[in-house]
Amino acid sequence: MAGKSFFSHIIRFISFLIALAIIITIAVFAAFMYFNAPAQPVTDTRILAENGGINIMADGSFIFEVRRGESAQSVGRRLERAGLIRNRYFWDVMFRFSDEFVRAGTYRIDPSMTSLAIYRLLVSGRQVLYRVTIPEGMTIRRTAQILEEAGITSAEAFIAAARDPAIIAHFGIPNNSMEGFLFPDTYMFPLNYPAALVVRAMADKFFTQTQEIFGQVNLSPQELNEIVTLASIVQGEYRLAEEAPLMAGVFHNRLRIGMRLQSCATVVYVITEILGREHPSRIFYIDLEIPSPFNTYFVHGLPPAPISSPGAVALRAAFAPAQTDYLFFRLIDERTGRHIFTRTLAEHNSVGLR
Repeated sequence: MAGKSFFSHIIRFISFLIALAIIITIAVFAAFMYFNAPAQPVTDTRILAENGGINIMADGSFIFEVRRGESAQSVGRRLERAGLIRNRYFWDVMFRFSDEFVRAGTYRIDPSMTSLAIYRLLVSGRQVLYRVTIPEGMTIRRTAQILEEAGITSAEAFIAAARDPAIIAHFGIPNNSMEGFLFPDTYMFPLNYPAALVVRAMADKFFTQTQEIFGQVNLSPQELNEIVTLASIVQGEYRLAEEAPLMAGVFHNRLRIGMRLQSCATVVYVITEILGREHPSRIFYIDLEIPSPFNTYFVHGLPPAPISSPGAVALRAAFAPAQTDYLFFRLIDERTGRHIFTRTLAEHNSVGLR
């Protein structure tokens, strides 16, 4: 009888443990379902701003930034205060039992997302990307302003990165900046992206594009610099794509006979980028005499470096200029931007505006 009593106690104890395990499992599952359920996001913009500048979008989603070096615990506290997760301790537990970490960047969080879904998003690094367009003919300074206005990176940091000797050496540029070698295009970047990565992305795009344009021609760094410099001048002069090769041909002819290029685009560059003045509405004779290696009215030959970022049309024109005997061109239609091309100074001077 004693043996049966002992075994009955063992069975009851095991039954108790099984029941307890079931209860704990149900409790844990219920807690998980509760804490992982979508929360009630805060819509008060003041509270959102106080918790790290969280922004609510027109579609009801939230833009949330994970700061560089920020811990998962800090992120959890801000998410809880913003009502994007139910409980930061549950959030901490998810990280305690994994080797994942939150990745710095900007993320779009839908209010229907669970804590686990937000966790997966923030450890994945799948950030919100913002479209920014850099037009053709932009200088580094003007590109920096566009990027800063778009919230991609600060203008100061971008300019510093574009002048970073390590980046310049990496791309084999024989100048003291990346001017001309940052391809104008539409890019997708996260907000507050490192300036060095923006510069590298734009330079990578430049070399991808020029490889397509130049084909298998093996150019030395100096030869490439001369083509890009000429392309940047053509970029500042042409308005009709079909005229770009003709303009490049004019400049090639002038270089061949030792004649000054006399490009107004280089004068504007000196005024705005070197002297730091406003973009002139008109160029005066005194401007043509500004002493600068970039002023092609003042010096012979090409400037020492590009004056802007040329696009594909200008790069193709500089690489394969039209074969003509033209030495001059003049605008004849301000509305369309059409020029007339002439061989002699007398022909050039006889052309008037329509």
